[in-house]
Amino acid sequence: MINLFYPGEILISESEILKSINSDIVIDFDTEKQAKIVYDSILLEFETSPDYRSSMDLKLDKNSIIITIDAEDATSFRASINSAIKWINLSVEINELTEN
Repeated sequence: MINLFYPGEILISESEILKSINSDIVIDFDTEKQAKIVYDSILLEFETSPDYRSSMDLKLDKNSIIITIDAEDATSFRASINSAIKWINLSVEINELTEN
């Protein structure tokens, strides 16, 4: 356990510093059509991804996808972001291949 001391001798433990991490990530696409294709492609991954220390929600707003992540700790938050980015990148790459 890490203990931090601040002026005035206030003791804060590591477990009190980080209770959870919540964030919204907005990804903008060139067109609403592209955003919808990616959204439809990755929605199932977000709904079925098993993670007991974090949750992810996905929303489509015109030409943007909004990812909401609620995580218990930094490690699960980072893992959630990495998964989301991986799924989005894969979807975009496949979509680009099919357009060419």
